[in-house]
Amino acid sequence: MTHTPPDASVKEKELKIHNDLRIDPYYWLNERENPEVINYLEKENTYTKAILKPTEKLQKNLFEEMKGRIKEDDSSVPYFLNEYWYIRRYEKGKDYPIYTRKHKTLDAEEEILIDVNELAKDLSYCQVSGLSVSPDNTKLAYGIDTLSRRIYTIKVKDLTTGKLLKDEINGVSSYAAWAEDSNTLFYTSKDEKTLRTDRIFRHELGKVQAEDVLIFEEKDETFYTFVYPSKSRKYIMIGSTSTLTSEYQYLPSNTPLGTFKTIHKRERGLEYSVAHFENHFYISTNADNSTNFKLVKAPVSAPSKRNWVDVLSHREDVLLEDVELFRDFMVVAERKNGLLQLRVVRWDKSEDYYLNFDSDTYTASLSTNLDFDAHIFRYNFSSLTTPSSVIDYNTTTKTNEVKKEQEVLGGEFDKKNYTSERLWATADDGTKVPISLVRHIDTKLSSDTPLLQYGYGSYGNTIDPYFSSVRLSLLDRGFVFAIAHVRGGEYLGRPWYENGRLLSKKNTFTDFVNCSEFLIEKGYTSPEHLYAMGGSAGGLLMGAVMNMAPELYNGVVAAVPFVDVVTTMLDDSIPLTTGEYDEWGNPNDETYYRYIKSYSPYDNVREVSYPNTLITTGLHDSQVQYWEPAKWTAKLRDFHQGDNLILLHTNMDAGHGGASGRFESLKEIAMEYAFLLYLENI
Repeated sequence: MTHTPPDASVKEKELKIHNDLRIDPYYWLNERENPEVINYLEKENTYTKAILKPTEKLQKNLFEEMKGRIKEDDSSVPYFLNEYWYIRRYEKGKDYPIYTRKHKTLDAEEEILIDVNELAKDLSYCQVSGLSVSPDNTKLAYGIDTLSRRIYTIKVKDLTTGKLLKDEINGVSSYAAWAEDSNTLFYTSKDEKTLRTDRIFRHELGKVQAEDVLIFEEKDETFYTFVYPSKSRKYIMIGSTSTLTSEYQYLPSNTPLGTFKTIHKRERGLEYSVAHFENHFYISTNADNSTNFKLVKAPVSAPSKRNWVDVLSHREDVLLEDVELFRDFMVVAERKNGLLQLRVVRWDKSEDYYLNFDSDTYTASLSTNLDFDAHIFRYNFSSLTTPSSVIDYNTTTKTNEVKKEQEVLGGEFDKKNYTSERLWATADDGTKVPISLVRHIDTKLSSDTPLLQYGYGSYGNTIDPYFSSVRLSLLDRGFVFAIAHVRGGEYLGRPWYENGRLLSKKNTFTDFVNCSEFLIEKGYTSPEHLYAMGGSAGGLLMGAVMNMAPELYNGVVAAVPFVDVVTTMLDDSIPLTTGEYDEWGNPNDETYYRYIKSYSPYDNVREVSYPNTLITTGLHDSQVQYWEPAKWTAKLRDFHQGDNLILLHTNMDAGHGGASGRFESLKEIAMEYAFLLYLENI
């Protein structure tokens, strides 16, 4: 290559703790306002663009191809709440949603609640979320973020006049919970530096933010707090949670000036979540060594733990994932052997059965179910080969009605042209690790087959085998796509998570490597054609496996990667620190410090030939600060042996989730795919 990568200035900083000295040559890149930093990031962007210039036409074609599969004039399946049908729709040529409603029937005249396109027209970034309509249906509260730092301003619109009220609440989370009087709002503020949601305020319409009343302050820095109404709308709930512990408070919605009461005071290691039905709270909890959680109930008048009575007992082989309550029945989402099942249980005990999903690997989840009195519940279903469907299940007739299946435009998609399977690799310690895999039926499996292996493996987040119309651009060009369900997620239940965090975190990385070795051994691909991808904590996974087994991969895409784990976890002034101690460990404790340091990608860069690597970040990222990927890029180049590419792309306008808008984000995906296809000479 004739292009020379930019040279980040070395400015060594000594970092010492536990009698251990680390030298960070690029610590200075955390100076966001420093023109030298911005100049360096822009030079990296120029370099990456120059290297990928041969792919510009391919990037454009991929973008148009992916965009062409998406129905531009699309709309959501309407859901009913408090006399209105609510619909989110898109118009052709527009990037942002339009939120609407219709009174009582779908034949009624459409009322536009908010057109995000109007708000976004003069902005480089615009995210609107947390829409909440008052109980009397006359006012709309919503949050808007124009910087991509996940810090919102809440505004209130008078739906009778169409005009904004003077009320404006700055520096907060997007969602506000209405009290029954439709005049009182409860919202969550954020610490300006750490972005931890730490306080709950009460706001009365017509007053300025400075007059808002502090209701609750979460002083434990390892917890964050939030507020929401119960589905029954009878209570305002305040939750406080850390990785391993939770606590909830409640207040009757018709007495907004009253005092919140605690359901059960926090106990370290005790997790629970709360739903309300008639005279009881229904509580999903891990109490009494219920690792996979169980469902209990307690009277509203005395909801503490001593009054909890089992409704659904704990099972060793079934994870209780979600519960939805209705007037006559409840729906329970249970995960068994990696697959989510939906169970219908009537309160009168006359029926208890599961819906039948006739598939070896799929994704199912409960959808929007806000009507308490309904005899129908809504769920989502998809698989690696089946577009996402929204389905209504009638508990009276026991029939499904597909309300909508995702349309894949372009005229070329036929689900019969793709095949999926689930495989089981064996980890170093003998544990069986599942892999979900999809390919075009015409793609022959051999050592020459390009395969993209994706992974995450943190926080108990499960990456289910979901359908992606965007992914078709790889599958149709001969790529195989595989999801490695590594430990650290909850694909195989809560123990699967427990065995992939803290001092067992390395299982996440070795599982991923073992899956790669298995796919190579079984003839699905070879190191010359195997690629890896992950983002955020999945970017940490990418960094770790690159250090552990760089020879296994021809290329890696690491999106917004969390790679400087030791330094970040020692800095409690930035996001992703104190609240994460139960996930990664607190490095102020030497045991955790030594363990984290042993796998932290930035601290373990070594003199090897690294795979071709594309690293992406956002200047305003609120979760993983931009300087982690930037520092890592520079250090990788210092140690990298050989000619493989090390590229960094920084979105100078966006944050952790990338660009806003439906289609703008596709340009970043097109760049990532073009990078992979470029390496394959496709």
